[in-house]
Amino acid sequence: MNKLVLTLTISLLSLTGCGESASARYDAGYSDGYAEGYNTTLKIRSTLVRGDWSDKEYSRGYNDGRANGVSEALQKK
Repeated sequence: MNKLVLTLTISLLSLTGCGESASARYDAGYSDGYAEGYNTTLKIRSTLVRGDWSDKEYSRGYNDGRANGVSEALQKK
């Protein structure tokens, strides 16, 4: 019984660090922001985004991506 509890505990602890990295969350936000900024500025289509606004890395990436997307769209007009 103790071995089972120990094995389960070790398994659960090893999984706790398996979330997305900060750079992956930033990249997801950047991609969403870029697409939204570009598509909205050129009135191409609505863009669905993850919108994980409570995640500072996602939000930072979204803002950077949106600014770049809008900027590139305005250059194409």
